[in-house]
Amino acid sequence: MVFSVILAGGTGNRMGHTDKPKQFLTIKDKPIIIHTIEKFLSHPDFEKIIVLSPAVWIEHTKKIIARHIGECDRIVVIEGGDTRNETIMNSINYIEENFTLDDDTVIVTHDSVRPFVTHRIIKENIDAAKKYGACDTVIPATDTIVESVNGKTISSIPNRNNMYQGQTPQSFKAKNLRDIYRSLTDDERDILTDAAKILVIKGQDVHLVNGETFNIKITYPYDLKIAKSLLEDEEND
Repeated sequence: MVFSVILAGGTGNRMGHTDKPKQFLTIKDKPIIIHTIEKFLSHPDFEKIIVLSPAVWIEHTKKIIARHIGECDRIVVIEGGDTRNETIMNSINYIEENFTLDDDTVIVTHDSVRPFVTHRIIKENIDAAKKYGACDTVIPATDTIVESVNGKTISSIPNRNNMYQGQTPQSFKAKNLRDIYRSLTDDERDILTDAAKILVIKGQDVHLVNGETFNIKITYPYDLKIAKSLLEDEEND
């Protein structure tokens, strides 16, 4: 079975002075998270769309889903964890408790504030996760990447041809991801930046899926302006 995992656990501090997490901000008459959920809801392969929210925002999330989408038994809202990866583990626990978690169970994890993911990206994530076990959505880096270990001087400038910018979805065979995560030491968990790194630091392959430059993450106030423009383009297509 294949499950969509929408990560809505962030509080959006970088968005500035708002009274709600950024996933609940409205663009084009709908909260950002609703635009995102609708992309996955339109895809037939998902057994369930699991939305993970901070505990204090669960009821709000349920209410806006009911208001904008209506009653839908394909969507469930549950509590996220203290970190991104603990939130993903909560989704896997939910699957194990309510469905069958086996070696072929796939999760497609996605930021709630990336509403411009395409059907093509979602489909290729599902296919790659089934075939290879894990994949990450990326685009080639267009700017030169500069590394600085001390934050003051350049340590190295990697070959840009080998550099990619990570997006989401990131998709995995869920049981393997969980088992590898449980095997990590505390020190290894401390250096995690996303779910793909769980496998990378243990030497497992994570395959690449081509993303899109417009598959942006809405993080800063300026991103809201870009998002509104992109939505207008979608409506005019």
